[in-house]
Amino acid sequence: MTIRVVVADDQELVRSGFAMILDVQEDIEVVAEVGDGAAAVAAVERLAPDVALLDIRMPVLDGIEACRAISAGSACRTVMLTTFDSDEYVYEALHAGASGFLLKDVRRDDLVHAVRVVAAGESLLAPSVARRLIEEYTAATARSSPSLPADRLDVLTARERETLLHLGRGLSNAEIAAALTVSEHTVKSHVGNLLAKLGLRDRIQAVICAYETGLISAGTPSGE
Repeated sequence: MTIRVVVADDQELVRSGFAMILDVQEDIEVVAEVGDGAAAVAAVERLAPDVALLDIRMPVLDGIEACRAISAGSACRTVMLTTFDSDEYVYEALHAGASGFLLKDVRRDDLVHAVRVVAAGESLLAPSVARRLIEEYTAATARSSPSLPADRLDVLTARERETLLHLGRGLSNAEIAAALTVSEHTVKSHVGNLLAKLGLRDRIQAVICAYETGLISAGTPSGE
């Protein structure tokens, strides 16, 4: 199956560079390159791609609003292009429905891998930048008490709750499988079940939920 991608960035060299890297892959096709958020939303509506790469700072409609519109109106998954100095915008993107984040200086192989991962229904949680941004976000918005009721998690089985805890600590499926002494297939089933029960779009939203229900606290070491 070919992964169809829209690349949106107001810097022509950046979007052309990303498009060139992706378009030479046998399983990826860049169906549109656009320079602002409104054009990105329109391209997604017209072309129904699988993934949209969105720069956070764009004219006409910024990447966050474009992400929100795309997430609400289509099955297209979004990846935000960001830098470390724009954390406050990334916080907003988390709730807008972003499936992950890439730094503008991402390596070629990591860009290709990211598109494939997101298209497969996963999210870009493993990179340290994602964990840091999520933790800083939840620390800033829910310093003293959970912002979601803890009983929201009552619909989960004990294993699903454990899986959510490990997701909140940034573990991969393989690492969760090792921690729970089960197969990766079983972990994928637990993840899918907990996402469905909690009405969450992907793993990043699951991590936010883990923090906001108080299951895990900001600053908790990943090994605890």
